[in-house]
Amino acid sequence: MARIVMKFGGTSVADLDRIRGAAAKVKREVERGNEVAVVVSAMVGVTNSLVDLARKASPLHDAREYDSVVATGEQVTSGLMAIVLQSMGVPSRSWLGWQVPVETDSVHGKARITGINGDELVRRMGEGQVGVVAGFQGIGSDGRVTTLGRGGSDTTAVAIAAAVGAERCDIYTDVDGVYTTDPRIVTRARKIGRITYEEMLEMASLGAKVLQTRSVELAKIHGVRVQVLSSFDEPVGSDIPGTLVLDEDEIMEHEVVSGVTYSRDEARVTLVGVKDRPGVAATIFGALADAAINVDMIVQTAGTTRKATDLTFTVANSDLDRALAVLDGIRDEVGFKDVRPDSHVAKVSVIGVGMRSHAGVAQRMFSVLGERGINIQVISTSEIKISVLIAEEFTELALRALHSAYGLDAA
Repeated sequence: MARIVMKFGGTSVADLDRIRGAAAKVKREVERGNEVAVVVSAMVGVTNSLVDLARKASPLHDAREYDSVVATGEQVTSGLMAIVLQSMGVPSRSWLGWQVPVETDSVHGKARITGINGDELVRRMGEGQVGVVAGFQGIGSDGRVTTLGRGGSDTTAVAIAAAVGAERCDIYTDVDGVYTTDPRIVTRARKIGRITYEEMLEMASLGAKVLQTRSVELAKIHGVRVQVLSSFDEPVGSDIPGTLVLDEDEIMEHEVVSGVTYSRDEARVTLVGVKDRPGVAATIFGALADAAINVDMIVQTAGTTRKATDLTFTVANSDLDRALAVLDGIRDEVGFKDVRPDSHVAKVSVIGVGMRSHAGVAQRMFSVLGERGINIQVISTSEIKISVLIAEEFTELALRALHSAYGLDAA
């Protein structure tokens, strides 16, 4: 007997038929003798509709009331899932975030989980009852309902799994696992059977949309095994494996490169003729941080004179206009001559824990891109990833070439 948390995303609970399909998977685990808790998202499209209603009610709405509105999507789904399970003969009860309770800070709309008391859930599970928890929500220190931001149900599921000591957390979604790259672009992409927390965290933050970044961080901290499975391709009663995300020590042999990711939500900003003096970079990036603009890749190059440099960095495309406004506000203080933005760029990354013990990974990446006439604009690295910024028009060519070069193509 195992204790399992099963999470179903919006497409997996899009209507009553799909809720019944998800409930059948839950019933199967119960019949195997497992203790089960379920975490559900709102039905697909519901959260967007609720967000639109709040914005139409008032563009400058109270964030606390906004959370009260958008949290109702998961409330509906959790109740419906419990009703369907009961109709199948599976004892179940729905739980809202505040009933567990899922305790959070009071940053409404983007709350972070501070603690979960899973004792009552564990007791009910031990009695054979399935707890159906509304994802994406909790209760803040001010006693108000909070929401965790986009993808927050993944985070709820992993946090619940940690709180109840689950053997694993199964994330059911519309794909059957994590792939070496986007299979819509590279037809020879293959499903990864096992991947480390570190690799999955890099892939999630660098463009892979299978798991939410915060959920992977939480899984790594608490050692929660996460399995990505399809809600649709797996017939009830079979065991088609997905992708298991786990600790590096549990994987015997590592691929040098496990995956290639991309992100088109990138914009490059170059400040020309920045005064070369101490504190300038702190002023620039401090102002952007104060405006809640995340900066990713950064490179500084020699300018046209010894007293000036050129500074290039990237931000999310959606933040470009705000970033340009912030820079315009500090132009006199920083003393740069010109700003050159470019939103037609993409970031391509190769990821793998095997990089720690293998040389030549970067050289191969640069050679492959160079042979295909793809110019590298910016480079950033970590222990297990190399990212380059290229012109957006070369994204698919780069993905296919790199995927083949590192031996990731399916046989």
